[in-house]
Amino acid sequence: MSKTLIRGAKVLGGEPQDVLIDGRTIAAVGVGLGADGAEVVEADGKVLLPGLVDLHTHLREPGREDSETVLTGTRAAARGGYTAVFAMANTFPVADTAGVVEQVYRLGQEHGYCDVQPIGAVTVGLAGRKLAELGAMHESAAGVTVFSDDGKCVDDAVMMRRALEYVKAFGGVVAQHAQEPRLTEGAQMNEGVVSAELGLGGWPAVAEESIIARDVLLAEHVGSRVHICHLSTAGSVEIVRWAKSRGIDVTAEVTPHHLLLTDELVRTYNPVYKVNPPLRTERDVLALREALADGTIDIVATDHAPHPHEDKDCEWAAAAMGMVGLETALSVVQQTMVETGLLNWAAVADRMSFKPAEIGRAKGHGRPVSAGEPANLTLVDTAYRGDVDPAGFASRSRNTPYEGRELPGRVTHTWLRGKATLVDGKLA
Repeated sequence: MSKTLIRGAKVLGGEPQDVLIDGRTIAAVGVGLGADGAEVVEADGKVLLPGLVDLHTHLREPGREDSETVLTGTRAAARGGYTAVFAMANTFPVADTAGVVEQVYRLGQEHGYCDVQPIGAVTVGLAGRKLAELGAMHESAAGVTVFSDDGKCVDDAVMMRRALEYVKAFGGVVAQHAQEPRLTEGAQMNEGVVSAELGLGGWPAVAEESIIARDVLLAEHVGSRVHICHLSTAGSVEIVRWAKSRGIDVTAEVTPHHLLLTDELVRTYNPVYKVNPPLRTERDVLALREALADGTIDIVATDHAPHPHEDKDCEWAAAAMGMVGLETALSVVQQTMVETGLLNWAAVADRMSFKPAEIGRAKGHGRPVSAGEPANLTLVDTAYRGDVDPAGFASRSRNTPYEGRELPGRVTHTWLRGKATLVDGKLA
């Protein structure tokens, strides 16, 4: 079995140490470890983190392979430092049966760039009228624990209650796309000063906040777990903070783009900035950063949403919503959270590895960098700075809002159970 010695890495941003990988496992962590025939990776003070875990990825396969496939999406994940991703259910066909989730799960196993855990749909066809095969998906080879109609909201309160009651039986969680559909009909961007000036249909914050308020109360009533996808407003932060103070079992995520970008960018009418939920105000951005820092928001999730160029290279009203994010997420978090002093690297590991793995029950991921643990690791050159060039992405799509923008940090190596999937920034 192969051995790898990572020499002089700052484990979770601490003092430089050596980490010895033996086969699929971390064999030792310490100072001055002997190589003893191992392949040596000179870390030179780079930061070593547990492999990142993304609770919110769109891989598009089956059905929209023109946007992304499990292969290209997991290659993008490896480049971003991820060793596990949770694949959303809004595929064609929808992942609302055991057969479809098993297909996605097995494709992930075959390609081997990162583990793929399918997310099952809450309702049949994402239509919101009938519960999907939640139990069958959980009992399948994929072992689904997270269920979401993401892309659509489970807006029927009775349906949401039934889903929460059902998944409680096996410790699952319902991940809600919080969007009251009647309040967002025809919406094109955040409702506010900019939308009024541009004459674009406004997407009010209350459309998100009202669903979150309802669902945390339902979770409390049922005694079940609810997870809030891509939380985007200061008001939503306050509702989640209140719910946690009452002991309600709620977790929440924020995307990198909602930590950095604001609705002022929509003035360009560039559809690359069109996303669901929409980019919000500077006040919202600052509230989200503070909430991620203090733990009100539990995790960072990419909401990696690839689209072919024809779906984004068009007029604003016709453009699809979404941004790719797997390959830039850690850099954005470094800029918005680490370089601002809001989080250290140990806290980044918590928000991007430990907690998402815990919420999704990702076995073998989100584990400490210590002897005896699976060797799921990512090495980050935090001193690097460079402009984002989507031409070099591993993703099949290029709809990034960061093209030409300078971002800090670069993942140089990723290991999945001891096997290198990324070496010196190149896919293995």
